[in-house]
Amino acid sequence: MALFASGGASASSHIQYGVQDDAWLLYGPPDSPAARIQTLQRLGVDLVRLTLRWDTVASTEPANPRDPADPAYRWELYDSILERLHAAHISVLISLWGTPSWANGERTPNYVPRDGAAFASFAYAAASRFPWISRWTVWNEPNVRVFLIPNSPALYTTRLLNPAYRALKSASPSNLVAGGVSSPRKTPSGVSPIAWIRGMRSAHALLDAYAQNPYPVRPGETPTSGGCWRCTEVTMATLPKLIAEVKRDFGARTRIWLTEYGYNSKPPSKWLGVSNALQARFVGEAALRAFLSPKVDLLIHFLVRDEPNARKWTSGFYTSRGRIKPSFNAFVLPFAQVSRRGTRTTVWGQVRPRSGAQPYRLQQLRAGRWRWVGGTRLTTRAGYLRRVVTAGRGVRLRIWSPRDRRYSAVITVR
Repeated sequence: MALFASGGASASSHIQYGVQDDAWLLYGPPDSPAARIQTLQRLGVDLVRLTLRWDTVASTEPANPRDPADPAYRWELYDSILERLHAAHISVLISLWGTPSWANGERTPNYVPRDGAAFASFAYAAASRFPWISRWTVWNEPNVRVFLIPNSPALYTTRLLNPAYRALKSASPSNLVAGGVSSPRKTPSGVSPIAWIRGMRSAHALLDAYAQNPYPVRPGETPTSGGCWRCTEVTMATLPKLIAEVKRDFGARTRIWLTEYGYNSKPPSKWLGVSNALQARFVGEAALRAFLSPKVDLLIHFLVRDEPNARKWTSGFYTSRGRIKPSFNAFVLPFAQVSRRGTRTTVWGQVRPRSGAQPYRLQQLRAGRWRWVGGTRLTTRAGYLRRVVTAGRGVRLRIWSPRDRRYSAVITVR
């Protein structure tokens, strides 16, 4: 039984895993800024995605928009946390979003600017302000009107993506720029991600990577199953469809960034929610899915802490009241079944905090007691492990990290 196709030499063995939670990271009650950084370190994140809002930084039109020191620019909201992340050696992926009213005819931030020059200048100023940041995305989910009006791939490409791409590369040739950042499906007034990609191609998009938010959109959908292959939606379950489409439209050298992903837990959420245990399992399975997928460079988990309104997002590692959920350990120690043939089961995992080879032990539940399977072993230098164990259907397994003194989520062999 193969749950995951083997990625072989084409697997994304250098993939990075990260989180996004703008509200928690920037404001963080009740956590202090230092405590937030410590939480990220405990999670073992490789990078953090943060939205840098053009309309917040430049609510007044700057006289010299390419100069980050122009007095109209207000970087204060972002300076402190970005400096802390840099000092902690946590990489940052910046998403540029939000048009100031002076740039779009006094409209809301989701309206496209009148031309691309002002946005390009802001992108250049941002890259100059934070020269240690080398990964950027342009906008978020522009294929839906919540984030971009008009939601036209041609306007997105010509007024946002291409001007920003040129500006960011001008600031530093080492900057990597992703376009798209599309939502997983078409809304009633939106554009499907497949149509969006093809529209960007027709508009001659410039990009190093295509970014996708591959959330599940159907009840019962998992990171590997339950998606619609014949539809124009793109989710984690149909990730190979995205990889093929991006290669066809933008060439084999274009990378894939998975910039938002997660499962709401229920209770409290009722919208495509899953149990806490299932959420934890899917964290590990999504990590493996991305790891085995060629061209995928990063996977970002959406939310560290649940939003207070249960009708919104509850995909965090903490409840809104600060209680740790099983998904916390599942992120620190992702663990998943790769395949099973009879009682020959292959498992995969990673020990994330710190760097270099990490010790770990494997446990199996037998007769109601957890028992060790072999002795202590070391992961690869990137923290990964892959083991073949004797375990038939229904056997429960987990890994133990002695340095972290914590267990992974439990997997049940299928």
